[in-house]
Amino acid sequence: MSLRADLSGKVVLVTGASSGLGLHMAKTLARAGAKVALAARRLERVEAEARALADEGATAVAVPLDVTDPASVEAAVARVRDALGPPTILVNNAGIAHTDRALELTPETFREVVATNLEGAFYVARATARAMIEAGVGGSIVNVASILGLRVAGRVAAYAASKAGLVRLTEALALEWARHGIRVNALAPGYVETDLNREFLSSEAGQALRARIPQRRFGRLEDLDGPLLLLASDASAYVTGAVIVVDGGHLVSSL
Repeated sequence: MSLRADLSGKVVLVTGASSGLGLHMAKTLARAGAKVALAARRLERVEAEARALADEGATAVAVPLDVTDPASVEAAVARVRDALGPPTILVNNAGIAHTDRALELTPETFREVVATNLEGAFYVARATARAMIEAGVGGSIVNVASILGLRVAGRVAAYAASKAGLVRLTEALALEWARHGIRVNALAPGYVETDLNREFLSSEAGQALRARIPQRRFGRLEDLDGPLLLLASDASAYVTGAVIVVDGGHLVSSL
């Protein structure tokens, strides 16, 4: 088997694809030959990005999606199926964060974070798996978790709980859906620089954080390409229920 990820003929749904990790992952998969559906609440943004990918010669469509709404999820998966064919790869990336101390964390914020990061990931995974099973095809689901689901920091109680739940959900779905030829794995990125966090990471507090990473740098978006393509492609045909950490050694740094 070639180690080059050729995703020609694959249909990919990427949630949270309007910016950051999700948009980068959608572009990476499209450039590997996949037909890609970019899904997000900000439809105008994913429409623009889908057009840009089409201008490069890729097959890409934009899909409106609110992962916290099961009806929106079912409609989005149906749109992907009608436009591109049944999805064979899902990148469950949609998520939100917070910076509240636990004593000040409101019920509304806690519910919103868990509803998006954990419940939403389940709704999308379930709808996509149903589409795969109905079409008689297997596939790969890649849940985007976080090192904060494996080891905690301050002021991220709801986020850490949601990502820890997503890690265990990954394992549970991998167990149930293996008989359908559906693999379910997770990526657990460390601190990866994006437009949204660049200002913080360049601050004094951010640089102190960088000093605790064994590789002494923050991740770049392209650092996720290899692990993503591995899990999305048939190169990982015998891998399911796994969590791949991409963090420059942050998790194994000394306490």
